[in-house]
Amino acid sequence: MMAAMDAREAARAAVEEAQDRLLSLSHRIHAHPELGFEEVRACEWVASELDAAGLAVRTGVHDLPTALVAEAGDGPLTIAVCAEYDALPEVGHACGHNVIAAAAVGAGIALARVADDVGIRVRVIGTPAEEGGGGKILLLERGAFDGVHAAMMVHPFPYERDHMACLAVSHLEVEYHGRAAHASVHPEDGVNAADALTVAQVAIGLLRQHLRANDRVHGIVTQGGGAPNVVPAHTEGRWYARSATLAELAELEPRVQACFEAGALATGCRLTFRPDPRPYSEFRVDHGLAALYRRNAELLGRRFAEPGGPADRMLGSTDMANVSLALPTIHPMVDIDALPYSNHQPEFAACCIRPAADRAVLDGAVAMAWTAIDAALDGSASARLRGATSNT
Repeated sequence: MMAAMDAREAARAAVEEAQDRLLSLSHRIHAHPELGFEEVRACEWVASELDAAGLAVRTGVHDLPTALVAEAGDGPLTIAVCAEYDALPEVGHACGHNVIAAAAVGAGIALARVADDVGIRVRVIGTPAEEGGGGKILLLERGAFDGVHAAMMVHPFPYERDHMACLAVSHLEVEYHGRAAHASVHPEDGVNAADALTVAQVAIGLLRQHLRANDRVHGIVTQGGGAPNVVPAHTEGRWYARSATLAELAELEPRVQACFEAGALATGCRLTFRPDPRPYSEFRVDHGLAALYRRNAELLGRRFAEPGGPADRMLGSTDMANVSLALPTIHPMVDIDALPYSNHQPEFAACCIRPAADRAVLDGAVAMAWTAIDAALDGSASARLRGATSNT
């Protein structure tokens, strides 16, 4: 079996050799943002790079056209590296999934080079629709993570962290059905679906006073009417409800639904409320893997945010959390020097192809590869990961 230092240097060399291709991939995905389940080009580009590096690649896996699986090695410890590549409406890659995808490819290339020497099977999983759609949840349900002992990815952020502060979230879809009428000639004949949404939003605003500190409710109106002189007969909206855990989310969601029901009751509209069949869960960090990752990232010069600072107050959600409930998982955050901007702002999108983001691609790839190598070569760590998965 290859010595740890030799394996680590070989992995870093593989990333350095692929540097130009990895950064080109990151910038190409950034320049061509695609929404969830529509990431046709990004999936193709990721698959092409992994195939060129010698991994066995399959695309369109598990009935998801923009999902992929690429594997190399035949060791007893199977490590999954997740690649996200979907963008956001209007603001494109303002969550930096181009960085995530390129770093995952880099880690896959690095681990493929040493996999048989250190006892790893590396599985790069291209996971569509993280920004709504739950691609990883679908892949988890359909077997993409079967046989995996640990999963990892990195995510761009304004701070360096070894984990993501994460809330469970349910994505809710709402429709009101009323009756159209001329808003001036016969307003009494109308049943105003826009008023129903207004009542619901007021109710949600009042509800917020009585929510737990980590509860969140927020949303948008996606259809609010067609003309000022027509009483809106149909309105639609999309809302998110978030809580610290799935259990607390199950308590919050009926209270939010009641606010929408109040809108229907007050106006006489008919409500269609579609709750999320696959909510994103809370995150269960594997602290052993996170400690290995942090040590490796610090060896590369990364400097982590101090606990108790502003980074602790930045709470998001991810479908990687659902993976974490099934098997040991880490989701470190890599600083791309974006402050004062943060994820989902257009200014953050601009930061995702600057030199600090390019460095995050390369450092993230090496740190993940080193973490997998350390886990494989440490007998107790490898046994723990394989045992944790078999008992799940």
